[in-house]
Amino acid sequence: MRTFLVSMSLVLSSLAIIYGQTDTGVPSGPAGSESGKIRIASCQFPVSADIMENLRWIEQQLTEAKLRKVDIVHFPECALSGYPGVDMETLADFDWKLLHRVTDSVLTLARTFETWIILGSIHPLSEGNKPHNCLYLINPEGGIQDRYDKRFCTSGDLKYCSPGDHFVNFEVNGVNCGLLICYDIRFPELYREYRKSGTDVIFQSFYNARQDKGSIHPIIMHITAQARAATNYFYMSLTNSSAPESWPCYFITPDGLVRNKLEKNVPGILISDIDTGEKYYDASKEYRPDAISGKLNSGETVSDSLSLNRRIH
Repeated sequence: MRTFLVSMSLVLSSLAIIYGQTDTGVPSGPAGSESGKIRIASCQFPVSADIMENLRWIEQQLTEAKLRKVDIVHFPECALSGYPGVDMETLADFDWKLLHRVTDSVLTLARTFETWIILGSIHPLSEGNKPHNCLYLINPEGGIQDRYDKRFCTSGDLKYCSPGDHFVNFEVNGVNCGLLICYDIRFPELYREYRKSGTDVIFQSFYNARQDKGSIHPIIMHITAQARAATNYFYMSLTNSSAPESWPCYFITPDGLVRNKLEKNVPGILISDIDTGEKYYDASKEYRPDAISGKLNSGETVSDSLSLNRRIH
């Protein structure tokens, strides 16, 4: 940890120098300087079982995000811990003490940079219970404000982790945010619940990496997310590990279009601005509340024998 503290000191010195200059090439101010606006950094790096290496990537990308004056930094699923079942075959000898210490280091970074962080990790439970695959929601004061636990674990996940049972909503500068993880994307009911709570943006962290070439995930994942965004009118930030083979970070607007994405299989951060005052095409807006409440048609149905008899023409 001494290496990390020295590195952190150098980072802070660099920031002090940079912010003292008049021309840095950095945007003049964060999107979040006005209500309803936030700037997001969606991050990807090759997540591994090496917790200290993961921390170095997180430190580096947080520093870059700070220079880009973002409000919230979003990391992949299990970004700090590594992904059980892929990066490590067992949790029997997992170094929980090290994970606890480096999580404290990320809390310090959040407080130092005054930045929200969505951090993928695993969260230990009492003896005899499997941990949660989680997202720690870290506020700019360096505290864990909440934790989202992956609700829908795959059958493989369930060998290592316990599923969660709750949603997480939080507000950044007047923007209502929600959290989901990877396999949750297969269950549209989760997104409908977030829509009911007035959510503006979904931060969804994935680990679809170290796969065989030809995997279907790079083809279908962003398309599925686009449908979730368009049918519920969300912005969506998707993050993923960049370890080959993977698919990259995406930022999706409420009309279901991809505004931007990164290159696959390489580290990077994607900077995206949200302005909830902007209007996007929303085909289902008029009838969405009815559909959510169980009225599964538009307009008023009629009572007519020619309608009831469906075997005639």
